[in-house]
Amino acid sequence: MKVVVVGAGIVGAACAFHAAAAGLDVTVLDRGPVGAGTTSRGEGNILLSDKEPGPELELARLSRDLWDEAGEELGPETVELEAKGGLVVASTPEALGALHAFAARQAGAGVRTVAVERVGELEPHIAPGLPGGVHYPQDAQVQPVLAAAALLRAAVRHGARTHTGEAAAAVTGAGGRITGVRTADGTVLAADAVVNAAGTWGGEVGRRLGAPVEILPRRGFVLVTEPLPPMIRHKVYSADYVANVASSDEGLETSCVIEGTRAGTILIGASRERVGFDTTMNPAVVAVLAARACRLFPFLRDVHLIRAYRGFRPYCPDHLPVVGPDPRVPGVLHACGHEGAGIGLAPGTGALVTAHLLGRPWRGADPAAHPGLLPDRFLTTGGVPT
Repeated sequence: MKVVVVGAGIVGAACAFHAAAAGLDVTVLDRGPVGAGTTSRGEGNILLSDKEPGPELELARLSRDLWDEAGEELGPETVELEAKGGLVVASTPEALGALHAFAARQAGAGVRTVAVERVGELEPHIAPGLPGGVHYPQDAQVQPVLAAAALLRAAVRHGARTHTGEAAAAVTGAGGRITGVRTADGTVLAADAVVNAAGTWGGEVGRRLGAPVEILPRRGFVLVTEPLPPMIRHKVYSADYVANVASSDEGLETSCVIEGTRAGTILIGASRERVGFDTTMNPAVVAVLAARACRLFPFLRDVHLIRAYRGFRPYCPDHLPVVGPDPRVPGVLHACGHEGAGIGLAPGTGALVTAHLLGRPWRGADPAAHPGLLPDRFLTTGGVPT
């Protein structure tokens, strides 16, 4: 089977890696460099802690196992894979009660959770007086661009080919079935299947393929400090982060998310707002994020920021990624709409797409086990989830 994967970000790379490892003939197509879109604008989160029980959490649990497998094959140092764990903290007793209830639901779905009364024992530099939190030992971090590049190199070792700097347009055959993809220079790449892994541009690529899905950009900022000695041990975030992830509001939302990196820098987020593809730097957002971070870790008041970057998360209105074959156009499969969770969900998405292509389970991914992610939910609404 000939498969063209449109998108060389982390999700497209994972799709290519699994499909090529399964023996499929894979070509990856992207109009830009590897990992240059949303992948290069994220923190590298591999999280279970922020997901309600349901389809996304099940995909996240599968992905967490597959990240460990990928780390062994690619080399954990190569992709900076760290099983650092997460710490979610509450600022009030009421917020702590809600957090404990949320964690109990997650534990019932198979997530490891540990209630923490004295968060300072896990994070010595955190602000005093916090009522408690929940530790998530399975949370991890990876360097996303390194990981995307390593997955694509591994896919190439399995026989895949890559074409960067090439835009994609669909080529349909008899009965409306996709038979290939035309590149910017007019070259036609024959394909039995095309995987839409175009991230924030997944809606546009879906439209070109005749299978529109509503993928919207949601802008986010991340701050980067000067390199420091190790000061923050886990991924630490405030309990309101979960509510902001699940919100559909168009306006600016911020919550405190902080973690260290192998290079010694500290990453500070997170903001979310729907402003189209507006790339404008907003100093007010930077100021809010910095102030929240300083309240949670007071030592940051004496630390310099060296840069702030922003990017667009591929947001689907029902807060679920779109993964699987589109019944409207035979041969089209989607792997997009992951919003800010694409890094963590990439391996599971790649395995699930490959299972759909093969028509059987692959690396623990069973298509029958993830019906809530299928594009079928768009059928009656012209591309908008029901």
